[in-house]
Amino acid sequence: MGTRTESYEEQKNSFSPVEVQKEASGKDKSIDDWLPISAERNAKWWYSAFHNVTAMVGAGVLSLPYAMTELGWGPGVVILILSWIITFFTLWQMVEMHEMVPGKRFDRYHELGQYAFGEKLGLWIVVPQQLICEVGVDIVFMVTGGTSLQKFYNTVSPNGKNIKLTYFIMIFSSCHFVLSFLPNFNSISVISLAAAVMSLSYSTIAWTASLAMGVQQDVQYGYTATTTPGTVFNFLSALGNVAFAYGGHNVVLEIQATIPSTPDNPSKKPMWRGVVLAYIIVAICYFPVAFIGYWMFGSAVQSDILLSLSKPTWLIAVANMFVVIHVIGSYQIYAMPVFDMIESTLVKKLHFKPTFRLRFITRTSYVALTMFIAMTFPFFGALLGFFGGFAFAPTTYYLPCIIWLAIYKPKIFSLSWTINWICIILGVLLTILAPIGGLRQIIVEASTYTFYS
Repeated sequence: MGTRTESYEEQKNSFSPVEVQKEASGKDKSIDDWLPISAERNAKWWYSAFHNVTAMVGAGVLSLPYAMTELGWGPGVVILILSWIITFFTLWQMVEMHEMVPGKRFDRYHELGQYAFGEKLGLWIVVPQQLICEVGVDIVFMVTGGTSLQKFYNTVSPNGKNIKLTYFIMIFSSCHFVLSFLPNFNSISVISLAAAVMSLSYSTIAWTASLAMGVQQDVQYGYTATTTPGTVFNFLSALGNVAFAYGGHNVVLEIQATIPSTPDNPSKKPMWRGVVLAYIIVAICYFPVAFIGYWMFGSAVQSDILLSLSKPTWLIAVANMFVVIHVIGSYQIYAMPVFDMIESTLVKKLHFKPTFRLRFITRTSYVALTMFIAMTFPFFGALLGFFGGFAFAPTTYYLPCIIWLAIYKPKIFSLSWTINWICIILGVLLTILAPIGGLRQIIVEASTYTFYS
């Protein structure tokens, strides 16, 4: 994994102060040029659009009709639309805060947190939440990719040999052992673009195929649980599913870091243009799938809407393969900031040399870890509910609001102060309640699950 270099403090005595400063600056620049987030800053505004679509649309959209079964028509419509509005607002805040300090760019979420809360406290507040979110979503994407591959195989080969989900997760993960060596965000732009196109494609297939099947005979729109506690727990889990669907904030600063910036043309202008387009695409994907899927199948819809569709066979097979391609890109979008955190710590703090061997060991280990956990706990719907509430809600719904209040200090009871506190209160409630439902669902599903089946 590379050998430790002689520390800078031990070397500086042999140089003049000017030489020391130049050497330190040169070393810092070479390290920044090697790290994934700060390596290149030549992205265009449309990079922001498809990176954000890839980060947000994915596993979550396919579970929205199922979430509607647990929420019901009234609460479901309100929660979905309100979540779209709140997360659009908090994403605008993050784009604005990226360059709030003249001459300084907050390239990483934790750097913004450190500016707001202090060097140490900022790290402790942001990094654990961001890591839980990004690692958790990569695990869910492993499960999603494997499940979609299995569905594709079963659709095209209905009489074929029965193959365990475990093996499909391994097949899906195999490509990431190669793609994870792409050095930075810009290098995965083509993959991200393909993933964004796929997300729009399979979302369209999901709701148009549902519409074509029509309202199912004896469709029911009541809650699926037969007891009041079960209904409540399922409702809470569904809140987590919705939160999971709006989780692109965890990588938005890292995406904006790839866009060039000048005093006359700051990065927030092209970034915001891309974000607006991305959120329009999100609405086009989310709302028809959620509402039409639930309308057609009612309470009988499965946790992945594509599992409820059977005809036309070729179209469902294509849609599942589109999901696989999309999740490949989504996994890399969320993995890149994790790679950056790991490599930054090893190179800047522990003084390892920035070598390919270091990158090989860290990234291969990460892919292997997420693959192993996904194979062990492939509870798709329950994982969405748990991670959506526990990890996505803080970093998406209210942490940007807290940072905004801490930095800008708007007047009490002003419009800005009021809106931010409403988002904070709703987000905290989501963080507390949603994981309860998700964890309960995981326990229920685990009670009948055979490991590596």
